[in-house]
Amino acid sequence: MTSTPDHGATEGTPTGATETKIPQQAPSAFDTIHPPERELLDDCVHCGFCLPTCPTYVLWGEEMDSPRGRILLMDLAEKGDISLDGPFTEHLDNCLGCMACVTACPSGVQYDKLLESVRPQIERNVQRGRADKLFRDAIFALFPYKRRLRAAALPGALYQKLRTVPAIRKLAEKLPGRFAAMESLLPPVTIREAFATLPVYTPAVGTRRGRVALLTGCVQDVFFHRVNEATARVLSAEGCDVLVPRDQQCCGALEVHAGRAESALDRARRTIARFETLDVDAVVTNVAGCGSSMKDYGHLLADDPEWAERAAAFSARCKDVHEVLADLYSRPEAEDGTDARSAGAALGGGPRAPRTPVTGRVAYHDACHLGHAQGVRSQPREVLRTIPEMELVDIAEASLCCGSAGIYNMIKPDAAGDLGERKAQKIRDARPDVVVTANPGCLLQIAKYLPDGGFADVPLLHPVQLLDASIRGAEVPHR
Repeated sequence: MTSTPDHGATEGTPTGATETKIPQQAPSAFDTIHPPERELLDDCVHCGFCLPTCPTYVLWGEEMDSPRGRILLMDLAEKGDISLDGPFTEHLDNCLGCMACVTACPSGVQYDKLLESVRPQIERNVQRGRADKLFRDAIFALFPYKRRLRAAALPGALYQKLRTVPAIRKLAEKLPGRFAAMESLLPPVTIREAFATLPVYTPAVGTRRGRVALLTGCVQDVFFHRVNEATARVLSAEGCDVLVPRDQQCCGALEVHAGRAESALDRARRTIARFETLDVDAVVTNVAGCGSSMKDYGHLLADDPEWAERAAAFSARCKDVHEVLADLYSRPEAEDGTDARSAGAALGGGPRAPRTPVTGRVAYHDACHLGHAQGVRSQPREVLRTIPEMELVDIAEASLCCGSAGIYNMIKPDAAGDLGERKAQKIRDARPDVVVTANPGCLLQIAKYLPDGGFADVPLLHPVQLLDASIRGAEVPHR
């Protein structure tokens, strides 16, 4: 149930009244390693504009499960009035980290930076229950490691062949909540795709317009390798040399979002070290969550004297694939096909690779870490609109998270399920022939909840897959 925003002051304070500042009563509940900054906490004026954009507040109408409620909890913990265990951790764990509130806030509250500082505090200072800790540890012992994911793909492929057997299906239905959620989100697995690799170098088609390096990701490369293949082909077709370092590793995004700061920063340093030596115009990502973290390396490593400057330089070169393509399409191009921007010409521009028509309605779902965290909203739509005869449609409640949110749909399956059902219904209402979104977690979440009502055969794709099919004149893939 959606609650109407309270545009007044904090609960219990009359609108227009001057808020009384309560002096700190005790030492802060936070440790000294990057606690939330007092200035950022004080930015929140508790106006309530964030409420209708917050998934958990929309679901439950609970003040402490809204952004301003969580900021109040942080404020109380910073003053030493409450501890980090119990309700504080419960309400912070409920947050999806979708950052819709950052987009909605008229006061510019940096909730993303507050959450980023608080989650590591919880991971360091709050003792989780044994089952919860083991489950989380198991996730992070698997997902950031490409080799382990490939090993898991072997039994995964076998299980998918057997999951329709009644006896196996009955066993799966008896799995407890979190394990049932993991089972239901298992991506389509093929051994060929899991073990495939991209060429280290894919040359530009025609005159070179740019040179980029591609982050292939972990889950993305093993279970959504076709997206990486399509990304490399599209960039090449549009005039980019594409470099794919063979020894790249996890960028640390999942761990950043879950508060596992130490390991996340180690992965960030390794990613910077691997890509910074490459002579490229941009480091390209096609995963919303990875891109948002990589663009934030400069902030995450700002107080590391050895890495601060390197991290800032790296983050400045990180671009989502839609940003790169939209930039290429807007560049003036000389009559001989070369990039004429440096010469000051104002000729042509636009897509270089010819497109074949894709008829039908295509619904674009804004992945939260692309739209809210990176502010990349118009570029994917601009890129998709270069496809002839395609009708691009938006989805109602576009800013509301689908419930994927990194590992959220595995650790909070009930809330994620409610949000998944809600998002799926809004997609059905749009009557699409194809659904596209730029994050693997969103694709899996939507695939889980969309099929009801005759939508089982609607292709669920990354936008570059649809563009790739148009450029190649190929049939639109199912995923």
